[in-house]
Amino acid sequence: MSTVTAPPTVPALYETEVAHTRVAPVHHSLRHRTYMWLVDVDDLPVLPPALRPLARFDPRDHFDGAAPTVRAGLDAYLASQGVEDADGQVLMLAHARVLGYVFNPITLYWCHDRAGRPVCVVAEVHNTYGGRHCYLLRPDERGRAEVSKDFYVSPFLDVEGAYRMRLPLPGDRLDLTVQLRLPDGSRPLTATVHGEHRPAGPRTLLAAALRHPWSTLGVSIGIRRHGIRLLLKGLPVRPRPRTAPSLKEGTP
Repeated sequence: MSTVTAPPTVPALYETEVAHTRVAPVHHSLRHRTYMWLVDVDDLPVLPPALRPLARFDPRDHFDGAAPTVRAGLDAYLASQGVEDADGQVLMLAHARVLGYVFNPITLYWCHDRAGRPVCVVAEVHNTYGGRHCYLLRPDERGRAEVSKDFYVSPFLDVEGAYRMRLPLPGDRLDLTVQLRLPDGSRPLTATVHGEHRPAGPRTLLAAALRHPWSTLGVSIGIRRHGIRLLLKGLPVRPRPRTAPSLKEGTP
């Protein structure tokens, strides 16, 4: 991860299609259209007053929720992992709060050093139980990385296996893949996020909000709706481990 690449123009909006495909033990797929922000954590967007309810970046929504800024929360996590050189630009891909609500299944942070070289990627995962967990990734030049799964996300999957991810820095296109691989070699779940870069001006944001009202609430509702469908298909629920995740513990 030592190559200096031209950073994308930020802030930006990506009109996205999120897809999940589950192939075992039952086949099920879902697609959801929404939009996401790509922002510099040190230069978060300042919107006109009338549009501020449509996008707010609150540090309480990230990491342990106790840091005064998103950057401070990230720096504390990186320090806990022994990362000392990610002191340059950090680009964050996430949902913003919309009308006071946000749910981010995954937030990504592309961390660079002061010379603009990529250092690492942090994947911050939230589950629907209120828990949060971070994975520190060292992608190769194609944006590929692998990390052991150690956080309970889906009630239909045990905490085992590994995630194989493809997380290239977004540009004109957003093209992400996360695939779960189990110890037996099976690949029961693949998630993708695809999108097109749009400069995040007031008109672009308003148009996206009109096309996808309550966009982040729609993500949360969609996860629960498809969970019900999986239950109806007979997929058994896996018990949630009682050990606390490394950041913020969810409530039952």
